[in-house]
Amino acid sequence: MKALVRNQYGSPEVLHVQEIDKPDLGDKDVLVKVYASSVTAADGFLVKGTPYFGRLMTGLFKPKQAVPGTGFAGRVEAIGAAVEQFQVGDEVFGESGLNFGAHAEYVRVEEEGVIMKKPSGLSFEEAAILCDGPLTSFNFLREIGKVKPGQKVLINGASGSLGTAAVQLAKHFGAEVTGVSSAKNHDLLRSLGADQVINYKTEDFTQSGITYDLIYDAVGKRSFAECKPALKKEGVYMSPVLNVRLLLQMLLTNFFGTKKAKFSATGLQPVPILREMLKDIMLLSAEGKLRIIMDKMYPLDQGVAAHVYVDTGRKVGNVVLQMVA
Repeated sequence: MKALVRNQYGSPEVLHVQEIDKPDLGDKDVLVKVYASSVTAADGFLVKGTPYFGRLMTGLFKPKQAVPGTGFAGRVEAIGAAVEQFQVGDEVFGESGLNFGAHAEYVRVEEEGVIMKKPSGLSFEEAAILCDGPLTSFNFLREIGKVKPGQKVLINGASGSLGTAAVQLAKHFGAEVTGVSSAKNHDLLRSLGADQVINYKTEDFTQSGITYDLIYDAVGKRSFAECKPALKKEGVYMSPVLNVRLLLQMLLTNFFGTKKAKFSATGLQPVPILREMLKDIMLLSAEGKLRIIMDKMYPLDQGVAAHVYVDTGRKVGNVVLQMVA
């Protein structure tokens, strides 16, 4: 099978398309023929091997797994002898987690892992996105931030994968939503439910004098210290982009002060919790309350270009690798 492979950490140029063997199946494994796979900023961090402490899980000096990518959607190609929940031909989507391997024509997933039947109302490309922006932002806003009706929520990086999902979710949870992005994406944010929009190139939301119950920095560009003046007395700053500074801020605010800094590794949550959140997300999608915003689709042979584009930080919504048109 064809796969996007890297044998070292570095820029997207360390990636290349290569023929490799299909994954071997255990008794409780499912082999999925991948139709689409998400390409995310998190994938970019993993290709680079940053932050460095993350290499404790992914490989200290070189990647443990040669094929990157976690989010996928496709059809079940084969099942292990003891698999009960899936049949060959089922349309599925999911997340391969620390096993990676989704940027390939086939991926192996444990039956009890994050794999579910694909909603009929979503394309493979849309379903491949569900475990990135929608799942991460759902976890941060509902579980970590516990957004309540009437609260003021600001989303920094509101036009990306996590941001476009977060605007819709925060609005669904009853918040007054402010989205921060470049001006060219303001009409999109308003269409997704943003009550106010801020152009980060001309206005610094941390210095405006307006305060928020929750600031969700979906792109990790502003620190807790920078955002602190824009938080209400018991406000919460959250970011899915972990670094040493955020770790220290979490520890300090856990013991001191009323304003808190928080982080969660969504993909490392227990599988039953992730599945329950995905059920809620699929329901919102079926009800038309959550749209998947698609920017670009690349064939697998252009996987390097897809990663380069995501690395620019200018994508609007989501980018996918499309193995089957």
